[in-house]
Amino acid sequence: MYSTLRASFAPVFFPVLRTVSAVSTTTTRKLRLRRSYASMAAHATVNTTARLQALRELMAKPEYDVQAVVVPSEDQHFSEYIAQCDERRAFISGFNGSAGCAVVTPKGAYLFTDGRYFLQAEKQLDENWTLMKQGLPDVPTWQEFLSKNLDSNTRIGIDPTLISASDAETIQKALEPKKSQLVSLSKNLVDLVWSDRPSRPANKIFPLDVEYAGKSHSEKLKILRAELKKKDAKSMVVNMLDEVAWLFNLRGSDIDYNPVFFAYGLINGDKTLLFVNESQFDDSVRQHLRSEVEVHPYDTFFSYLTRLGSELNRHRNAKVLISDKASLAVAEAIGKACARVEKDNIIVTRSPVTDLKAIKNDVEIEGFRQSHIRDGAALEQLNAGAVLNESQAADQLEKYRSENESFKGLSFPTISATGPNGAIIHYQPEHDDCAVVKKDQIYLCDSGAQYLDGTTDVTRTYHFGTPTPEEKRAFTRVLQGHIAIDVAVFPSGTTGYLLDPFARRPLWEDGLDYRHGTGHGVGHFLNVHEGPHGIGVRITYNSTPLKPCMTVSNEPGYYADGLYGIRIENIVIVREAHTPNNFGDKGYLRFEHVTLCPMGKTLIDISLLTAKEKEWINAYHEEIQEKVAPLLKTDERALKWLQRECSPL
Repeated sequence: MYSTLRASFAPVFFPVLRTVSAVSTTTTRKLRLRRSYASMAAHATVNTTARLQALRELMAKPEYDVQAVVVPSEDQHFSEYIAQCDERRAFISGFNGSAGCAVVTPKGAYLFTDGRYFLQAEKQLDENWTLMKQGLPDVPTWQEFLSKNLDSNTRIGIDPTLISASDAETIQKALEPKKSQLVSLSKNLVDLVWSDRPSRPANKIFPLDVEYAGKSHSEKLKILRAELKKKDAKSMVVNMLDEVAWLFNLRGSDIDYNPVFFAYGLINGDKTLLFVNESQFDDSVRQHLRSEVEVHPYDTFFSYLTRLGSELNRHRNAKVLISDKASLAVAEAIGKACARVEKDNIIVTRSPVTDLKAIKNDVEIEGFRQSHIRDGAALEQLNAGAVLNESQAADQLEKYRSENESFKGLSFPTISATGPNGAIIHYQPEHDDCAVVKKDQIYLCDSGAQYLDGTTDVTRTYHFGTPTPEEKRAFTRVLQGHIAIDVAVFPSGTTGYLLDPFARRPLWEDGLDYRHGTGHGVGHFLNVHEGPHGIGVRITYNSTPLKPCMTVSNEPGYYADGLYGIRIENIVIVREAHTPNNFGDKGYLRFEHVTLCPMGKTLIDISLLTAKEKEWINAYHEEIQEKVAPLLKTDERALKWLQRECSPL
């Protein structure tokens, strides 16, 4: 089951610079350990019979007495990527994709996920589970399922730290006609079943210098307080980990791929409080925070919220703002302080930190540019001539990136997929069980890194031999959609929801499409997926216009089940466009791409391209040579490969 990219394939993909043995033993060991738990092979199935039986026995106990249990993917901070100790849904179901929700009843078990994970879920779920393919006709969301498919008078157990207050309110209203109810459980029942649950990580926290952040945490707090004043809020809870990290200019490594740490922030009048495990940092962090930030133990956060609720009771006009992604437990802790605390005292809205963080400052923008140039050089160095399998290719790419200046780790698990595995949108190779990489198959690699000055995310699709006309046509349609987004000029106020058809139009012409968004926001040395903006068909994307200095990915694709996958991804920055006219005095916007990696000319069907599309490809490749070649001047083979791949069409 091990793949080989033999010398006979050369020149293919990237030039031979080093052998797999060059990957350090320490790096490889870390990767193996990480994947052994967090990345079960796409075809692996876990027998969940005993786990479900134990959970159902707990559900029936008098102290809980629930007829259904909801097991979301999120942790108490609503992180996309979570620590191993919080992978409850993966534990109970056996499905380890990053998006999904499990609902368990006395006789049924249901796993809800979207189109990105249909194939993976089908392979990982055992016979105990019913896969609910969200987005397909007549398939409810898990929230709708609770009110439409469960019996009347059903008590539905939920860990209140794992469901948002706003979502809980909406669900409860929908349950009322059936006289069912959400029940906040005092203990997470999955945790009680999970006997070997990993401990919560508590890794070192460090300051991010203004040299990289662009603004001090004092400046950010001042701006945030001004925003709170506009909203007539005296206090604010900051519960998202990337928001805490951004606001305080701190970084950590409690969650793989995300430079964050477990903490809550609370802006309370003139006081700023950080709830964190203080043993995780040293004097450098204390000096960084200075006396303007009070540090409290992480596990005292909810008790402090109760005191905050009492303060609201004494001052009826005082208001506290909580994010629409704050948990039900946060709202309950504030509200339980006194029955007289009314809804008007709690403002539930999108966190202003989310919006502030999404607009990158000049230092962050330049950091994105520079980190992507270095990242591009690492991509050119990926060894493809030595004996490699999917996992080894991913390991080798991390090795090259790790040699870059300011490298701090990967930004997500590398998707290294050949042939049919490429059709599994979020496929991850298992170190000891990889598919064979063949000369006559398409290879898809989606990877990224964390640097002190930026976060990268790039996908390229290559063919090592002679692609079929069908493969070339599909790839070219994806490339045309990618170019359409890159060259788009649009009026201020336009959302990514409205731009999404630009990327799909060439595919639609051939009756093709893809089941994921076209673009997601990207953090600055933070989470690779960042809101509130994006490009896609989700209606939420229509609520946030794209603004100058936002970063977003451009990644259309196409996936032929059982055959191959195609995706082309660059990171782009929203910039002001200089147009001949300015109708309506709106101002116009465009994109600046910062990702620098050749497109893979063997898959391009030139006959399908317009003159302008050819011009774009040639100009893009010329830019790559100009910016990346200087970093490869000591590697003759890499430089020759780059020149060949970037030669004009």
